[in-house]
Amino acid sequence: MAFVQRWRVITAFALVGAATQLVWLTYAPVTTVAAEHFGVSESAIGWLANMFPLLYVVLAIPAGIMLDRWFRPSLIAGAALTAIGAALRLVDDGFVMVLVGQTVVAIAQPLVLNAITGIAGHYLDEKDRPTGIAIGTASTFAGMTAAFLLGAALPAESQLTTLAAVGTIFAAVAAIALTVELMRAGTGPAASTSTSLAAVRATIGDSYVRRLCLTVFFPFGTFVALATYGQALLEPAGVSADSASIVLLVNVLAGVVGCAVIPVAVLRRGIELPAVMVGLTASAAACLLVAVAPNLATGFLAFVLIGLTLLPALPIVLAMAERHTGTAEGTAAGLIWMTGNLGGLVVAGLTGLLVDTPAWAFVLCATTTILGVPLALRLRTNAPTLSAH
Repeated sequence: MAFVQRWRVITAFALVGAATQLVWLTYAPVTTVAAEHFGVSESAIGWLANMFPLLYVVLAIPAGIMLDRWFRPSLIAGAALTAIGAALRLVDDGFVMVLVGQTVVAIAQPLVLNAITGIAGHYLDEKDRPTGIAIGTASTFAGMTAAFLLGAALPAESQLTTLAAVGTIFAAVAAIALTVELMRAGTGPAASTSTSLAAVRATIGDSYVRRLCLTVFFPFGTFVALATYGQALLEPAGVSADSASIVLLVNVLAGVVGCAVIPVAVLRRGIELPAVMVGLTASAAACLLVAVAPNLATGFLAFVLIGLTLLPALPIVLAMAERHTGTAEGTAAGLIWMTGNLGGLVVAGLTGLLVDTPAWAFVLCATTTILGVPLALRLRTNAPTLSAH
């Protein structure tokens, strides 16, 4: 397969990855306005986004198995369902249809995000796979950034339909582009015909994969908690809602840069574990900084540092999983994403209980982040790759 064609597949996939996040967070930046428009509570609007991690936990492994067995059709289905779900929100200007559309996209999301390692494994040479995984992961945070920017640009109640329509158009274009590129490229030069169920079972039961999952549980949870409650935790320190929104946006932008750049350099030098542990330690220190001295300056510094150092741990771990599992990378990625989302539910839930005491909430986030270091240390002993079995 030609070099350019390979990267066209990766680019089209990155657009679909961004689309899933853009559609997921459509109503998050305009929660109050959306609640008034649809005549429901703000909590109900929150569930338009909260259902995604919950359904991911349920669907992660089945989606991973589907990708391992039927990679190309499963990925195309995920892209198509993302566009269809986005479009369903425009069928009727009521909350029920919006909920149905978001649910369809939430079902599709694991088929797309679990494929981040698979798309690199199927269509890129081994030396280029870390770059492919980094681009795929960074695209998800780019989609989050786009959602926040669009929410800021179209904040009025009269603009809600336009806001949803922009996401729908983007998702449809991305789905068409990926389908066309996958059909042109075929199954991929590095693809196997299908992964045996024995390999899938071996991946689920593999101790090294379980250690990878545990490594991302707490750090991923910290990111979700800070993204969810960052504004509320900074407010008592005199940080306005507008300023906090900028801090959170820069946090995600730093994550886009970090995920696109750091994993590539780290994986090529073979320093995955030191990089992960340094990132976790730096992020924990950042949480402690804002716990001890909360203000706009320390909040900005802490959230930028967290974006740059904490978020790149995810593509690094995904690349380690792809290298270890071989043809069962979809199942491994599903397990990692599932564990990360579980961590998000747990740590964000605990942080929510401490939202009235921001210092303790940030200490909690620091603690959960640093817990990833001893878990990462357990990865020093590499198990034989499953693909060799």
